[in-house]
Amino acid sequence: MEQVRVERLDHLGLIASVIKELGLIDMIDQRLVPDAQEVITPGEAMAGMILNGLGFANRPLSLTPQFFANKPLALLLREGIDAEMFNRFKLGRTLDEAYAYGCDLLFEELALAICAHEGIDRRFNHLDTTSFSLTGEYVPDSDEHAIRITHGYSKDHRPDLKQAVLELMVSQDGGIPFVSKSWDGNTSDTQVFQQRAEALMRAFKDTPSPRYLVADAKLYCEDNATPLSKLGFITRIPATLKLVAQVISQALQWDTWQPVDHNTRYQPLTLCHYGMAQRWLVVYSQAALERAEATLKKATQREDEAITKQL
Repeated sequence: MEQVRVERLDHLGLIASVIKELGLIDMIDQRLVPDAQEVITPGEAMAGMILNGLGFANRPLSLTPQFFANKPLALLLREGIDAEMFNRFKLGRTLDEAYAYGCDLLFEELALAICAHEGIDRRFNHLDTTSFSLTGEYVPDSDEHAIRITHGYSKDHRPDLKQAVLELMVSQDGGIPFVSKSWDGNTSDTQVFQQRAEALMRAFKDTPSPRYLVADAKLYCEDNATPLSKLGFITRIPATLKLVAQVISQALQWDTWQPVDHNTRYQPLTLCHYGMAQRWLVVYSQAALERAEATLKKATQREDEAITKQL
């Protein structure tokens, strides 16, 4: 009786094709030197973990061979590779090598090389942070390069859990991430943005075309004034500054609005603040006005109900 073997390609064929087209495996092997005694290289192990992560994400790393048991590895990677080669020992060694090289550094080098390969426009760099809540005790490690899993300001509203902070910078062209860095769980956005602005100031000075940093209001503070004065940047001005209220009042008095559409208009203003010549825009939005009125109405109702209950 003839035996038939069924292998599932699913969506993994598209992912494997992109990995091959970008030359990702070769770029990783240039940085994480392959061991001549092992069949699969660090680049192929990384590619396998990418494929595994997009289809088997909730299972332990030790079960990776089980994931590849019914996959056409000759098509996804190359001939001569079988599922058992993606065992936890090989994947663990590859992750150790990546850690020794520097995970953030490896990501940045690969991402920048791919951006150059694909012609991604990186003039506008969007920067932000997020936090990841984690469970467990996380005993402090003796490794001085490891981040601290600890309590901090929780952006996902779980202050009871310890967390880590991730900084990510993406291009405006396609939203491609090309800078990533992990921080201690109690690191503030202001500290992250200050160090990133200083690093970008050094990186941008030799670029042939202007580069711009785009971030939220945490970017704009007096401690950041020195690096920001040498960068092109776009941000929101914190409403906590007294000057903001003065500028808004002045814009309302001038009433020289320039329309964007039926619901949005703005007024430009040139000024010097923190020793930097800047161009501010005061923006009026009908949608924002309606949201503010709704919030005020709810707050008034709550206060009225509280007073009525006390009476």
